[in-house]
Amino acid sequence: MSLPTRLRLWTVVIIAGVIYLIVQFGVELYTDYLWFQQLNLVSVFLTSLGARLGVGLLVAVPVIALFWVNIFIARWQSIRNVLFFSDETLVARKYIVRLIWGVGLGLGWLLAVAASGNWLLFLRFLHRQSFNLADPIFNRDVGFYIFSLPVYHFIQRWLIIALFLALIGAAAIYALAQQNNLAEGRLIILPHVQLHLSILGVFIFLTFALGHWLDLFDLLYSARGVAFGASYTDINVSMPALWLMIAIAVVTAAILLLNVFLRRPALSLAAIFIWIVAGIVGGGFVPGLVQRYVVQPNELVREAPYIENNIRFTNLAYGLDKIQERDFSRVDPLTRQALTDNEVTLKNIRLWDYRPLQQTYQQIQAIRLYYHFLDIDLDRYTINGEVRQVALSARELDINRLQSPTWITHRLQFTHGYGVVVNPVNEVTGDGLPQLWVKDLPPASSVGLEVKRPEIYFGEGTSDYIFVKTREREFNYPSGEQNIYASYEGVGGVVLDSYLKRLAFALRLADVNMLLSQDFTLDSRVMLYRNVTDRAGQIAPFLHYDRDPYIIIGPDGRLYWLLDAYTTSDLFPYSEPMGDLNYIRNSVKVVVDAYDGTPTFYVVDPADPLIKSYMAIFPNLFTSMSNMPDWLRAHLRYPEDLFSIQAKLYQTYHMRDVNVFYNKEDLWQTPLETFAGNTQPVEPYYVVLRLPGETKGEYVLTQPFTPNNKDNLIAWLAARSDGENYGQLVTYRFPKQELVFGPLQIEGRIDQDPEISAQITLWSQSGSQVIRGNLLVLPLDNSLLYIEPLYLQAVNGQIPELKRVIVVSGNQVIMRETLAESLQALFSQNGPDLTSAESPPATGETPPRPTPPTVDLTSQDANQLAITASHHYDAAQKALQNGDWATYGAELEKMKAALDALVRVTGQP
Repeated sequence: MSLPTRLRLWTVVIIAGVIYLIVQFGVELYTDYLWFQQLNLVSVFLTSLGARLGVGLLVAVPVIALFWVNIFIARWQSIRNVLFFSDETLVARKYIVRLIWGVGLGLGWLLAVAASGNWLLFLRFLHRQSFNLADPIFNRDVGFYIFSLPVYHFIQRWLIIALFLALIGAAAIYALAQQNNLAEGRLIILPHVQLHLSILGVFIFLTFALGHWLDLFDLLYSARGVAFGASYTDINVSMPALWLMIAIAVVTAAILLLNVFLRRPALSLAAIFIWIVAGIVGGGFVPGLVQRYVVQPNELVREAPYIENNIRFTNLAYGLDKIQERDFSRVDPLTRQALTDNEVTLKNIRLWDYRPLQQTYQQIQAIRLYYHFLDIDLDRYTINGEVRQVALSARELDINRLQSPTWITHRLQFTHGYGVVVNPVNEVTGDGLPQLWVKDLPPASSVGLEVKRPEIYFGEGTSDYIFVKTREREFNYPSGEQNIYASYEGVGGVVLDSYLKRLAFALRLADVNMLLSQDFTLDSRVMLYRNVTDRAGQIAPFLHYDRDPYIIIGPDGRLYWLLDAYTTSDLFPYSEPMGDLNYIRNSVKVVVDAYDGTPTFYVVDPADPLIKSYMAIFPNLFTSMSNMPDWLRAHLRYPEDLFSIQAKLYQTYHMRDVNVFYNKEDLWQTPLETFAGNTQPVEPYYVVLRLPGETKGEYVLTQPFTPNNKDNLIAWLAARSDGENYGQLVTYRFPKQELVFGPLQIEGRIDQDPEISAQITLWSQSGSQVIRGNLLVLPLDNSLLYIEPLYLQAVNGQIPELKRVIVVSGNQVIMRETLAESLQALFSQNGPDLTSAESPPATGETPPRPTPPTVDLTSQDANQLAITASHHYDAAQKALQNGDWATYGAELEKMKAALDALVRVTGQP
């Protein structure tokens, strides 16, 4: 095959490939436009699209123009000097121009695609904001590093790429022109070649000098020293070395320019060699020596000011500077009065750990195999005028569990999950199961939490696309042996009201059935991005999203997902990195309607400079916090992902003194606990708690701390979630001179208790698995109460049952069937009697165990005794619901007396 034929064939292939890419790009563009249009967010789509195209053209056009200009200059110079091609290749000369244009266009496309991914850099640069905080080295605002410096680096990198492409292209043309000489082993560098390549070299080294100047600011992200950020070596060695590199690069550029006239290539090569050596020696060798032999022997003295910078800027970047530090001055014995004063906490103690609870939900409320509960969420609702913490989970559809899936069942019939399950975290049935407030299909509530729109088209575990409002009726929920069907009544999804739209989505989804099916109508809709995190990310990819969206039952009976979103950066100077970020703010709360997928982005931290920039870029995307309804505000909670990052850093960065920080004298760690037989770190947990020094209970996220390599408690951190206190962080430090038991120490005391150990052994020998739940550490005024639930699960069973509750206070370890009984026993055994209104003795002596109340039962028959016991039981349960522990204890004693009398009368236990 001749060369012209091969060139024609390649031209056809390239044109076909370009057409395919254009069609694919057009289909994706059109369908994305329709999707954003349905959400009334076309402005967001057009802004991002315009930025992508703009950045792509901004890079591709000048780079390829420079490439073409230099190549055609080289070609013109070669023809002008009659050295273009050998006789054997003259036949291909007319194809060279086409090849140059084709290579340029191909490179332009690739460069535009590669560069367009950085569209957000330029939008942020154009809408940059000030942090009102200057770095300690260059005295530049932090906004320079986050908004401007990335753009300068971007421009410098692409200048280097453009110049090297031009250099390579021109050199290739000159080499092609000299192929006869090259074939004979000779290389002649003609004056015009030297002039051309030297000029390109001048610009290359000037661009290198610009890069070295930008590298000066990157020293603030150095990891060389004892703390992140510019260290002693960076400031005193690397910085002068970079200035030297700038000078050498500029001098090298000058020599290359001067050598155009001197024509001494050795001089240029020497300058380039010196630049390379200086980079190796000044960039790595000398700083390494100084760090090892100058800094490390006197590390604290040398690094002290830079450690101080790291401490300050890390605290600012993660919001640790706003943590209120308070003293938990003493740990008092737990009293009956403390229980009474913290009634709201006792009513909301989380006895149901989310892991066994999720398994229980799956067994008793999944109803069908194709339903599943992906996650357990924790929230609080006002029930009968009281704040109650609840666990709830969405019953989502798992399409992979369908027995005989087809395209119709997968895409048209089984389209959505259905309903939620809700239970109070502290209530248990007689069988050891959760007391469900919302359950079954359709959802039924016993406490007024009505779910009027239970269909879940958008959720956590939903990722596939579906079609609604088709001729095929949708499966709604099972009812006995029958299935209930319905049709979608919302506005979610893109309307497929034309064949063009169906064709576009069929190409986008690679689903030919869309074109063949007769079930579509002009009202049919396609739903994409049904996972709420993916949905939010498709709209606002510049935000980072929390791993745990949680579902909310609205007052209108609809279901909503609330997703925390973060503004982040990895360019905050001197701030310690955590993964791929070193700055974070929970600036946005995203609410997604579970039925129609409508998203709302609420700005909850308008002071954040990053969210200010995004609000300026996308003014129609964000909604002010003032527009959030009150019922939704009541369900805001401090996000666990952010809290975990802050808690991890605070273990080190609570040390503000440089000497203490350097020596890690007061380093903390996350305590350990025993869960399901394994030792693991204590996870942060939500609880309704009255913080010490506060007057009312509130919803907080808390995390205890222990000293490094020790198990006793040293402090605990709380994040507040209610009202005006939302977002406040408070840490309470325990007295260092007093031993405060940590979770693992409490676990050890539980293991050593003979009664508990014997009971667990008995259960295990009988073929049951004992699951120890999370150990909760609850501050009650100046006292601490430790609570751990025990679950029992048969070896071949699937339903964990809550069988015991262990409470620990002071030297007492108590295990009973219920929390109320454990608390009653806690005081009955070795403390003030809950049935007495008197305060505990001030002397610290242990009072005698109270005598059970005397009940005159001699004149009652068996029936009357049973009625009496029932009345006392009802009264005890009522007292339990009201948090009246004294009355609860008294009624239980009276019920026991009646039952004992009943045994004596009947003669049967």
